[in-house]
Amino acid sequence: MADKYQTLDAGCKKLTEATTVSTGVAEAGDIIALDAAGKIDNSLLPTGIGADTAVLPASENLGAGDFVNIFDDGGTVSVRLADNSNDREANGFVLSAVTAAANATVYFEGTNNALSGLTLGSRYYLDTAGGITATPVDPASAAAGTIHQYIGRATSATEINVEMDDKIVVA
Repeated sequence: MADKYQTLDAGCKKLTEATTVSTGVAEAGDIIALDAAGKIDNSLLPTGIGADTAVLPASENLGAGDFVNIFDDGGTVSVRLADNSNDREANGFVLSAVTAAANATVYFEGTNNALSGLTLGSRYYLDTAGGITATPVDPASAAAGTIHQYIGRATSATEINVEMDDKIVVA
């Protein structure tokens, strides 16, 4: 619950809770508050400022930290797990788990801090089922159609600075 401030409503004093998420014009003039993570919600920022994200329906269950592929699901733009073994390049990542058919906030750049077991400074590549690996695809031994895609570099044991590269498909 956000802090409250005193306002006047038709001459009567009233306590009003500060806004943590904006739905648009209805919150014009409100005093803003930090969210539960101690940050300003992206909905309170001007267009072009904040995280580069899209909210898209998930076609399957996604886990926090998973890398995802954006695709046309029968005329609906949706997300699914990226996978280097079946031509599903990584287009972004999710920071929160999402169940199938629910909306997922997909991040296109920045830090994926929902990971574990990373080696500081190591380079990471797309693996199977939305995961990453420190071992790049070896074109001499990989099956035809396997994707080699650089994802980013670990900045801690739980974070990767995402700098996704274009996919390279093994012939």
